[in-house]
Amino acid sequence: MRPPKLYATCLLWLLSELFEELPEVGDPDKPKLVFFFDEAHLLFDEAPKALIQKVEQVVRLIRSKGIGVYFVTQNPLDVPDTVSGQLGNRIQHALRAFTPREQRAVKAAAETFRPNPDLDTQAVIMELGIGEALVSTLEKKGRPSIVQRTLIRPPSSRLGPLKEDERADVMKNSPVHGLYDEGEDRTSAYEILKKRKADIEARAAKEVEKEGGYERHGSFRVPKAPKGGRTRRTSRRSSSRRQTTTEAFTKSMLRSLGSSLGRVLGRAIRGALRGR
Repeated sequence: MRPPKLYATCLLWLLSELFEELPEVGDPDKPKLVFFFDEAHLLFDEAPKALIQKVEQVVRLIRSKGIGVYFVTQNPLDVPDTVSGQLGNRIQHALRAFTPREQRAVKAAAETFRPNPDLDTQAVIMELGIGEALVSTLEKKGRPSIVQRTLIRPPSSRLGPLKEDERADVMKNSPVHGLYDEGEDRTSAYEILKKRKADIEARAAKEVEKEGGYERHGSFRVPKAPKGGRTRRTSRRSSSRRQTTTEAFTKSMLRSLGSSLGRVLGRAIRGALRGR
């Protein structure tokens, strides 16, 4: 909420995006999405006129998208008249007035409701008890209903698991009833890949057994080479590779000895020359 102008700008952007992206739904019985903005006076404090006008426009139009916007504040005068005029539902809890200024605020709050001939709105606001409120909602024709004194029913819930009969009733009335009643052991992707790998290894083992089985080279277990000319060619090729490796090692050693001997001789000659 700090700074208020930045918060109001972000709020306006969010509501504008929802208005642009969501489809038209008309006037549904219940909104698809509801926003509650607590401490609404922080939203409108020192807000520029252009911003208030834009908020008013968005609040008025976004209702057709199935979005509900509620501003929560202790005093209804915290919300500008141009914005509150677009709000269809009004719920006012008790206000206390002990000073002339507070009494004027109570009177102004009472004037935001449609009058009820059987109810002194200004007096009732100060008499409301715990859970009581003055309520005015939209009628079918879009007009605000006359204000009524109402006892707000608190949300009811229970901590703990459901009883067996309650659980059975919920499952029976579920839209997916009957689809998941019986367990099914499906084959997972991991199991499919594991079986495929085992099949490949089994086929490879059979092919190796046909050609003569395995033999051990050091710590490795490799397939035996087939008999015949292929073995001789392999031996000759291996011998050639060994000779090539031996020759390379010999050449490297000779180069190292030559360079070392050259350095020793060079130092000896330089020392002899300096001695002279």
